[in-house]
Amino acid sequence: MKINSYLMFNGNCEAAFKFYEQCFDGKITMMMTHREAPSAEHISPEWHDKIMHACLDLGDRLLMGSDSPSGYFETPQGFYVQISVAEPAEAERIFHALAENGKVKMPLEQTFWSVRFGMLVDRFGTPWMVNCEQVA
Repeated sequence: MKINSYLMFNGNCEAAFKFYEQCFDGKITMMMTHREAPSAEHISPEWHDKIMHACLDLGDRLLMGSDSPSGYFETPQGFYVQISVAEPAEAERIFHALAENGKVKMPLEQTFWSVRFGMLVDRFGTPWMVNCEQVA
């Protein structure tokens, strides 16, 4: 079994996934708008260009998401998407990219369990933890 994160956005899923593709060096394998979906006739025309489903391949995991239908979006709370990386330089790169125009909750720094750990909410409202564990 694998558990993958599915993120909901308030109309900016396409921009978020294009950013995440660059930030995480992944590959968007699917990005379908509501206009392209079989259910398009049931969606208001102003929502047709919003994302019904997006999938970002990150190697052994997927990051998925969509634009929440109008009136249904809720600000994420009570969770963080956690990223584990092997190299401190990669943790620094990812953290600073995600933090740009976002809000740092805990600066990226050494902790008792990690050579680098930090928490932030990115410009799209997604909460992230970046962790680079110490080598045993």
